[in-house]
Amino acid sequence: MKAIVRGFSIVRVILRYRLDVPLLGYALPLPVRLLFWCMPWRLLIPVRGTVAQRIRLALIDLGPVFVKFGQLLSTRRDMLDDELAEQLATLLDKVPAFDGKLSKQLIEQALKQKVDEAFAEFDEQPLASASVAQVHAARLSSGESVVVKVIRPGIERIIVRDLRLMRLVAKLINAGVPNLRRLRLQGVIDEYEKTIFDELDLQREAGNASQLKRNFDNSHLLYIPKIHWHLSNRKVLVQERIHGLPVNDIAAIDRAGINREELAKRGVEIFFTQVFRDSFFHADMHPGNIFVNPALPNDPQYMAVDFGIVGSLTTEDQAYLARILLAFFNRDYHQIAQLHVDCGWLPADTKVHEFEGAIRGVSEPIFARPLAEISFAEVLLGLFHTARRFNMQVQPQLVLLQKTMLNIEGLGRQLYPQLDLWQTAQPILEAWFKRQVSPKQVYKQLKQEWPDLAQQLPHLPGLVHDALQQTARPRIAGNAPSTQQSAPAKPWSGLIGLGLLVSAVYVHPMTQADQLWVSPVSVVLGIVGALILWQRGNR
Repeated sequence: MKAIVRGFSIVRVILRYRLDVPLLGYALPLPVRLLFWCMPWRLLIPVRGTVAQRIRLALIDLGPVFVKFGQLLSTRRDMLDDELAEQLATLLDKVPAFDGKLSKQLIEQALKQKVDEAFAEFDEQPLASASVAQVHAARLSSGESVVVKVIRPGIERIIVRDLRLMRLVAKLINAGVPNLRRLRLQGVIDEYEKTIFDELDLQREAGNASQLKRNFDNSHLLYIPKIHWHLSNRKVLVQERIHGLPVNDIAAIDRAGINREELAKRGVEIFFTQVFRDSFFHADMHPGNIFVNPALPNDPQYMAVDFGIVGSLTTEDQAYLARILLAFFNRDYHQIAQLHVDCGWLPADTKVHEFEGAIRGVSEPIFARPLAEISFAEVLLGLFHTARRFNMQVQPQLVLLQKTMLNIEGLGRQLYPQLDLWQTAQPILEAWFKRQVSPKQVYKQLKQEWPDLAQQLPHLPGLVHDALQQTARPRIAGNAPSTQQSAPAKPWSGLIGLGLLVSAVYVHPMTQADQLWVSPVSVVLGIVGALILWQRGNR
């Protein structure tokens, strides 16, 4: 019954903001179009504002779950027009706070102890309140200031209900508006479901924070507050309280005497370090989650909070992304096109030359501007838009990356408008490439692959025996084999040897900046293949 009531409330909001009007622009079935045209709201409710503005207001009216969905959609600039993406990007995840006494009850249920036992002080007045959780200030018996994050009561039930209705709306749109199927709304909702349920697990967020803290423990670039694990679980998170300047408060940063140029450059360095050194990055780096340490004006340091959304890239994705960025700034459009196919982002039957031409058409206008004004996020966005025309499958990790890069660029250029991202990023990318082929990295890779190699080694003697036995078979048949006997064996032995040599190259893909990288398995296969070819050549 509640779902039906909620469904009617969604219809009411759609009509209030006249979102029926844009639907009439699509090829709806004739009965549906007639129904829309005959409804009295067309005369009673005027159309105010653009479609994008009305969609933003409708999402606010529908509540926090839809607001967060709109925030996610704002990062999907590969599927939205610019005006709608910009309108959705202004959505704020702010909802009225719930009673602090209820917070204490929820904390006691989660920790199975009284709040007065867990904390020396606890402020019932929340510091902040959002759709998923609420944050309170507290103090431990040790005197340390902390923040306590507690999941909003009943939110999981609301999310499940609203997700069910979103899926229903998506099905109706897919069935009734074929032109909108390209948006793949079901996939977007699936992505949103994973994101929001991840945010409901505060123990997961605590793990993300701990990982980031380890990654930057010996760095002066980024400070991550400490997690108090003995007071944290899925429903409650207790973390060191930090006191920093909001990263978008330029006046406060200037009063503190912080070098904004250096601060902006360090923001870019942090981002590329997370992506290429650690393959683990904070994916929600908007101004509300990033602060500046006022105690270090001569050595600018960022401070981060809220680790519910993080991203990671595989080694292969790291390498392909780095090579694509380098190829872009070298204007090597053919390599960019080929890399999209090689890494599986585009179908194998993609016409590379056509894709290359499309990339050139998008990219050349970007290069008409000074290099310092070129946006990395704009580069990725242009590539995504172009690749979608060639049936590129959505890569969630790249969407998160593009969103984070957009935030970093925006913050960096707000701090220092002359920021040259390429000049800052290029040394990091080149250093990463060098590390990938260094002896230390080779040794590390060997250690990582050794267990797999050890499992495969017992099978290799049988393979070698069978291959060598096949090449020797004509000699066993007699000391002077006939031409008819030996002829079939030679090509087969050659093919086996050649096949193993080819396998040696492809068992571990070459992904590091066009440098040859050989795994232990590749070495063994290569030796076996070479032995077979050598024996064949000496026959």
